[in-house]
Amino acid sequence: MRAVVLTQPGGPEVLKLREVPEPEPETGEVRVRLLAAGVNPVDAKQRQRGPFLGKPPCVLGCDGAGEIVETTPEAEAAGWQAGARVWFCYGGLGQPRAGCYAEFACVPEAYLAPIPKGIDPVVAAAGPLVLITAWEALVDRARIEAGMRVAVNGAAGGVGHVAVQIAKLFECEVAAIVGSEEKARFVESLEAADCIIRRDRDDVAKAVRDWTHGEGVDVALDVVGGAGFHMMAELVRPYGDLVTLLQVPQDADFKGLRVRNVRLSQELMLTPMMLGLDAAARHQADILRRCASWMEDGQLRVHVSRCFALEEAAKAHEAVERWNTLGKIALVIAEQ
Repeated sequence: MRAVVLTQPGGPEVLKLREVPEPEPETGEVRVRLLAAGVNPVDAKQRQRGPFLGKPPCVLGCDGAGEIVETTPEAEAAGWQAGARVWFCYGGLGQPRAGCYAEFACVPEAYLAPIPKGIDPVVAAAGPLVLITAWEALVDRARIEAGMRVAVNGAAGGVGHVAVQIAKLFECEVAAIVGSEEKARFVESLEAADCIIRRDRDDVAKAVRDWTHGEGVDVALDVVGGAGFHMMAELVRPYGDLVTLLQVPQDADFKGLRVRNVRLSQELMLTPMMLGLDAAARHQADILRRCASWMEDGQLRVHVSRCFALEEAAKAHEAVERWNTLGKIALVIAEQ
């Protein structure tokens, strides 16, 4: 089969299209013929530094969509049959037989969910990592409820644009923070943000104070890290929630957060893969099922701004690293 192989840590040029053996499923797995794969910043980080699990050569790509072509007895017992179309977030961290920059991948059945009806497989492939991340951050970590005020930084990006929509679907009031007019227009088109704030021209803290009548937000979601973390930390009301997707900076004002009784949470949706947590994987598959129902009803949209062919994975990485993408980038692997 064709696969894009990470040959060694480095720039996009270390991604090489090669012929490799098709993977064979082991106990509890299925073999999926991939139609498309999502491209995420975590892929570029691993390309630069090396995979989180294992070592090169390996295949990157955490989320994908395709058709089951082979099952195991355990997977069949769980209800999976050849011919079923599925989406998932599994592989791409250096695991053997897994990684979505390829024509085939083997996936444990716990990670699988049916592709949303009527949704293009390219869109489905781009969704799992960001949808699960946004859900776990807002619903599992911050425990959002109707009427809460939620601020999302990087609201035009992969996680950000679905986080804004999920918060609105939970009947929250949503402030979307973006860095340009183009991104503001994109977020406005999602029809989910009550307030759009531009970092490039607005005093973010003042804008949030005005929007919340001086109280601060109930939940602040940091998808940027570094200076973005510090900015979002200032926006949370006393007894509110701050959730970050990145490493908490060493110079974080923990004392200030404690004085305000702000609950600080970290979100990494890769944990089930990294620690082999089957129950957590099934929870993530349930998240995809819940999101699928919203996507089928037209209430939730995963926006794919650019598509590349499998052999153009290096170009896709270059696009991701420019950090100016609206929504997601995907690789098209096979005819739909």
